[in-house]
Amino acid sequence: MNNFQKLIEHIEALSLNTKSSFNIDEFCRYTGFTKSYTYKLTSKNIIPHSCPNGKLIYFSKDLVDKWLLRNPIKPTDDIEQEVIDYVANTSSRKELRW
Repeated sequence: MNNFQKLIEHIEALSLNTKSSFNIDEFCRYTGFTKSYTYKLTSKNIIPHSCPNGKLIYFSKDLVDKWLLRNPIKPTDDIEQEVIDYVANTSSRKELRW
């Protein structure tokens, strides 16, 4: 891929970040999903989308971002700290009851 093509792709990616809604091609570029996978998600109503005229599919960027980030995975350090905090709180409560 030459530098000109890279520049065009970079400009297209930047323009997607400024949009508030996507058509299916823009959605696929934004998420990296294939069209067939996207159609599967929409046909099963797994991803939020709009179909105002019954045929064309549109996506709200805000809803897509929320959907993409809907299942965060905590880092191991955070989980370990929660365990330490829980054990410390549980132990102190038991000591107070005695």
